[in-house]
Amino acid sequence: MRLNLVCLASVVVFLPRVAAAHASSETIDKIADWLAIFVICVVPVAAVAILLMIHVLPEKIAEKRHHPQKDAIQMLCFLSLVFGGLLWPIAWLWTYFKPLGYRMAYGTDKHDDYFLHARDLARRGELPSDELGYVLGELDSIAARRILPPELQRVRDELEALQPSAPPPRPHDVARGDERKGDA
Repeated sequence: MRLNLVCLASVVVFLPRVAAAHASSETIDKIADWLAIFVICVVPVAAVAILLMIHVLPEKIAEKRHHPQKDAIQMLCFLSLVFGGLLWPIAWLWTYFKPLGYRMAYGTDKHDDYFLHARDLARRGELPSDELGYVLGELDSIAARRILPPELQRVRDELEALQPSAPPPRPHDVARGDERKGDA
């Protein structure tokens, strides 16, 4: 421990002298000028950018989780900027807790964008059939509680048209299955 302190003290004492011995004062002045310009211009811009990225985290998380009140969370993040960040913890907590009575009142706990995203996935053939059934069930649940907005009604109609019905077994598959049973 004592040896570490001695080494640290010697570096602190002798380093400026060694640097000054090898560099001219003009070089040190140029380095100091560029360092000052960097600190004055770049550091505040970077600090503001980092602050804004942190401030919109609840909004991004709510969007990713398809929170039903993501628009309100977005507004709370904006208001938090106005009020100096005091509301930001509330937005963060709100992002992870869905309202208790929302599903009972509206029939779903997803934002409408979730259904639009599911429709886009189904159009591309990337939505599994069980997920497609879940989305249709959610839309039916919403329709049972309230009138579907026209946009969601179109989504429901498209998804219902895209839902694959179970195809009947082909005679060729049945014959092959019977042959295997006979071979066993």
